[in-house]
Formats: sequence, structure tokens, C-alpha cells
Amino acid sequence: MTEATEALVIFTPSGKRGRFAPGTTVLAAARQLGVDLDSVCGGRGICSKCQITPGTGAFPKHGLTVAADALSGWNAVEERYKQKRGLAEGRRLGCQARIQGDVVIDVPPESQLHRQVIRKSASDRVMVMDPATRSYFVEVAEPSMDEPTGDFQRLCTALEQQWQVSGLAPDLHILRKLQPVLRKGEWKVTVAVNRGADGSVRIVDLWPGFREAPLCGLAIDLGSTTIAAHLCDLSDGRVLASSGVMNPQIRFGEDLMSRVSYAMMNPGGDVEMTRVVREAMNALAASLASEAGLTGADIVEAVVVCNPVMHHLLLGIDPVELGQAPFALASSGSLTLDAANLGLAALNPGARVYLLPLIAGHVGADAAAVALAEAPETSDDLVLIVDVGTNAEILLGDRRQVLACSSPTGPAFEGAQISAGQRAAPGAIERVEIDPLTKEPRFRVIGSDLWSTDPGFPEATAQTGITGICGSGIIEAVAEMRMAGIVDGSGLIGSAEQTGTDRCEPTGRTHAYLLHDASATGGPRISVTQGDIRAIQLAKSALYAGARLLMDEIGVDKVDRIVLAGAFGAHISPRHAMVLGMIPDAPLDKVSSAGNAAGTGARIALCSLAARAAIEATVQRIHKVETAIEPRFQEHFVAANAIPHATAPFPELAAVVTLPDVSFNSGGAGGEGNGRRRRRG
Repeated sequence: MTEATEALVIFTPSGKRGRFAPGTTVLAAARQLGVDLDSVCGGRGICSKCQITPGTGAFPKHGLTVAADALSGWNAVEERYKQKRGLAEGRRLGCQARIQGDVVIDVPPESQLHRQVIRKSASDRVMVMDPATRSYFVEVAEPSMDEPTGDFQRLCTALEQQWQVSGLAPDLHILRKLQPVLRKGEWKVTVAVNRGADGSVRIVDLWPGFREAPLCGLAIDLGSTTIAAHLCDLSDGRVLASSGVMNPQIRFGEDLMSRVSYAMMNPGGDVEMTRVVREAMNALAASLASEAGLTGADIVEAVVVCNPVMHHLLLGIDPVELGQAPFALASSGSLTLDAANLGLAALNPGARVYLLPLIAGHVGADAAAVALAEAPETSDDLVLIVDVGTNAEILLGDRRQVLACSSPTGPAFEGAQISAGQRAAPGAIERVEIDPLTKEPRFRVIGSDLWSTDPGFPEATAQTGITGICGSGIIEAVAEMRMAGIVDGSGLIGSAEQTGTDRCEPTGRTHAYLLHDASATGGPRISVTQGDIRAIQLAKSALYAGARLLMDEIGVDKVDRIVLAGAFGAHISPRHAMVLGMIPDAPLDKVSSAGNAAGTGARIALCSLAARAAIEATVQRIHKVETAIEPRFQEHFVAANAIPHATAPFPELAAVVTLPDVSFNSGGAGGEGNGRRRRRG
């Protein structure tokens, strides 16, 4: 079987890919590639755990177009299963569907044996409570023949007299339940009222008598890779439950521009992406409510922060204009909308959704939320805030001014585009150390606190196995390889002769560093390849170049402190980030983590009307720098390809880390040089 006759199969969200002979089942392909696709019935179509969703249409990011017949047709086993137990629209059973052509296949969360770890937990934060939605207990005057006023009007009068709440307009869903509720409560009711940032006042829901249960709200960080949400008590800001899911739009493109391209090249593609992200948000909301022992009716409000492309897709707006200069937004201001109009049926029918303002075409409400959480405009020292993700968003400023930009880092930091890469899940390598003398590695995997060299490690990881390497793992691996002299400053991996370790294995004209080998027992071989190094170099160069561009704009060569936000902010050490050159040089004790700052900003906005007004004003003062049209961005990008940098001296890093001064390219192609060490002058 030749490559020309084999079909290319790409699995999302893992990003793993391979070529397979026509007729291979999706389940068999997944197992061969190490994709996390569950199955317990031996492929007989009984257990349903191997459900998958095939994509169709053009996938520019992957350079392929998926035909409608890329998988075999619906068969009798699937038909029987659908009739007996039900199968969601668009789903197939991986054990029954056979590969017939190039295809992109999404493995939904419920089909994954090892669930993804969404590293966006809620950080501790004291909330100043001024929620937009509050509950009021009122006593309403009973109707009489002498006063023919309607029940709604008398409710409004009671709210104004007893709580100074005025300006209410009737909503049909409230009018339909108003009279039964008033009479059941004997004219005493609890009313949930929402005040919009625009001054509008709406009744969200009402209950007979005095309602003791808290009103709840959702703070949602709608990222391009993950969707994280916190269910909060609107009386005191407490987080009742937190969780997250992978954004199902990944199957249409791992980065934002890929999704814009998908919408451009596939009529109705934007509608499809809107549908799947709303479904995921509904499922997440229902899961959080259940975890907290509540129902969806208890969730009366939501705040959403997201980048501009996700913002438009959530609203059902075609993002095509965001794919081309001047990157025009349909609307940049904050929005307060009915949850029902966004298809969020898992919330209270009257729930309201607030979306923070967008800063610019490529700097979104998530960056505004980070600004709300970290308040750079109040800082006495110059602070650089980096929210690391598929599309990094960067803020630089102090009391005088705040600048912002976005930088297209791509999905490598998420474990995608890496040869053994995977999303964060139990069994994924997340920490790496390499002995600079022996060049031997040790590592930790998600799900265990033991290092691979510790006694009991095999037993501790027996259930999850060692399945691949996630974003934090590949970043630490590359940085450790640089510190151990396995990778030179240009990013080239040396040969076994040059590095002094047989773990450096030839792979064509380049080399790879073997991190873990379980092939003797049927397990995976996990290596860091030259292609992996290049993917990380491209991602970190974009990140550094964006930060450096903002520094140029202000006219400084160094910053006072650096804040790492997002999932990576909490899981990557400042030392490894600086060895890679992800961030500008700074004292390591001035580099800190803010955790999921965008999620924290969403929680602050959920709990405070004043905070919403403040960030709306702040966004007007933030100056956007456009990396896409700035020539200096490319200059900084090229110089930042070196590890840590081609020209910047990094004196603070040099004070704590001595990087081997090696070059593996002196012998020509393939890096087969003599690996001589250049002496410092």
C-alpha cells in the first residue's frame, strides 16, 4: 500500500494524524495513533463509547478537503443502535465507520477515556458585590373591583415603593406565569431583577413567597481551545462549581484564522460553528448546575469573555471581516442580551448575558477581562501581562498608558502540532528535567505527583499509562534540552556524537531526543523531534515579538515585572519560559502567575455593575498596536527564533542560568558537524 492510496486521517482535539488503508475502521486508526477513543465492547457497536463526529468541507489549516463519502455509509449496526438508544445528529460509531478518504474526525469529550484537564480553575479573589441581578421580596396589593389595575402594574408599584426599583417593562414569559405565582404566594413573591449597563431594568423570574435559594450566575471564559466556566452565588460571589470542556470548534480549525477560513470556504460553516459552541456551553452549564445541586432555572445571569472571532461566532455573526484588514468588528461595545436569543436553553428562560467590550479586531473581551482582573492602569511600575494561548493577548502599561496587541502563537503551546503532543489529560507528560551531565531525563505525568525516577512510579501510572506530552511538558522539555546542551542556540538538536547521549537518534536529516520508550511492552515512544522544536520556536517567537513591539511603542528596553496569565501562567516556571525566550528578560522574582485572569475578570464583572462600567471606560483608553501590519514585528520575530534570542543579552537570565555555548551546524546539512563548543571571550 503506497502513501498515494492511503487516506490522511486527522483527529481533533489531539491533533494526531496518520495515513491508513481504505477500509480501516476509525477505532482501529485511533488505537494505532494513540488517540484517546473509548471502547469496551470489542468493536461490536454495543457500548456506544466510541462515538465520533466526522467533518466535511474544506480545512485550509490541514490543507485538505473532506468529501461527503470520506467515511463508509451508515450501516445496520449503527441504525439499530440509533433506534434503540439514540445517536446525536452527525455522530458515527468509530468501530463501524470505515475510512475511505482524507478526513478530519472529532472525538467528543464523552468518548474520551481520559477526560481533558481544563487548567482554568477559579483563583481566590475577594469580590466587591454589586451584582446586576438581585432578588427582592415584595408584598403586592391584591386586585379589587375598585382598582382595576393589572397584576403586573401592581407588582411594579410594589417594587418601586418597597425597593425603589422602577422602569420595568413587561416580558411575555413573565406575564404568562405572573398570576399563578402571585396567587400561590398569597400576594407575596420573590422577584429577580436585572439592571443592564444601558440602564434597562428587566424581571428575570419570580417565585411565590420568600425564596431562600441563592441566585446564581455563570462566568464563562470562551476560549478558542477550551471553554471554562465558574458557577457563582450572586449574593456573595462564592464559586459553587467550576469546570471546562474542549471547544468543539477545534475540528474546524485549531487557530482562529483557520476557523475564519473554514467559514469563508464552506457555506454555512459559521452557522455550524455557532451551533456546536452553543451546545457545548449548554452542556457545561447543565453539568455545573448538577454538580452544585441546582437546576438551570437557578442560573439567572451569565458573563462571557472571549476573543473577537469567538465573540462573533457565539452571536451568530459571520467572522469573515475579521479575516482581512482592517479587521472590522460588527460591534466593539459591551452587550446585554437574552440568553434565549443565544440558544442558551440550559439557563433560566429569562436569564441575561453580558459580554464585555472588545478592544479591537484581534484583541477581544478576554483581554479586557484580563485588564479588569490585573488593572495595569493602576500600576506604579511598568507591567507586562501575557495571556498565553492559541492566540496570545498582551498588555503593557502603568498609570500613564496601557497598550495591547494580539500575537498568533498557534496551538503548539496546547500540545498540538507536536509529534507526540496531546491535550492535557491524565497520562500526559507535563513536567520534564534533564540532567546536564548524563543527559538523562525524568518527568511527571498528569495524574501522579511522582517523578519517573521515583519508586512506585510504574504502579502510580499503570492505569493512565504514559500517553504523550502536553503543552507545558513540551515547553519544559525544549528548555531543558537547551540547558543540557542537547539543543543549540539556533534550535538544532545535536547527534549522539555531538551531545554525548544515545538518546539523540537520527531521523532523516535531523535528530530527535528520546524522552520515553515503552515500545518493548507495546507502549509509545515519545520523542522531541526537530519539527517539535521548530513549532515551539515559531510560537514563542510570535509571543516575544508581540511583547517587544509594545515595549518599542513605549520606548523601553525592559519592564519592571511580568505577569503570566492563562493556563500556562500557572503551569510553566518563569525560568523555563525565559530560557526559551517566550518573554523578555526580567528578574525571575518579578515574574508571577495570575492563573486564569480572563476567568477572574469575568467573575468580577458578574459580581459588580461598577466593574462593568469601569472596564468599559478603561477599554476606551487602551491603545491597540496591530502586529499584522507593523514591519518591526517581523524583525523581532526573526531575532526571537534563537533560544533564547539572537541579539538580546538576557542579563537577568544569565545571572541564574548558564546556557551551553554549543553549535551543531558547523558541519553542514543535517547538523552532522563536529559539535565544537565555542569558548567565551
